[in-house]
Amino acid sequence: MSESERLLDPTSELEPPSREPVALPASLDGLTVGLLDITKAKGDLFLDQLGLRLAERGITVRHYAKLTSAKPAAPEVGQTIAEECDVVVEALAD
Repeated sequence: MSESERLLDPTSELEPPSREPVALPASLDGLTVGLLDITKAKGDLFLDQLGLRLAERGITVRHYAKLTSAKPAAPEVGQTIAEECDVVVEALAD
């Protein structure tokens, strides 16, 4: 992995774990897309519009939300997304 492709972990670990990026799917057809609202201002508006456009293409969409943008999502939310979705979009907005 080159320096420009290095993943950064925004948490306080002194030595972040090494992770290889997962390959993007060639198509979203037949996949379930999770939309995670991290509760930043207007992120829900973006995700709602994205969800509508994906659904118009026949793509299955599931919506999720964190309780607050100030804390990580509960482990159960991440587990549910991992079990129910093939890909996820996380909205960051302000």
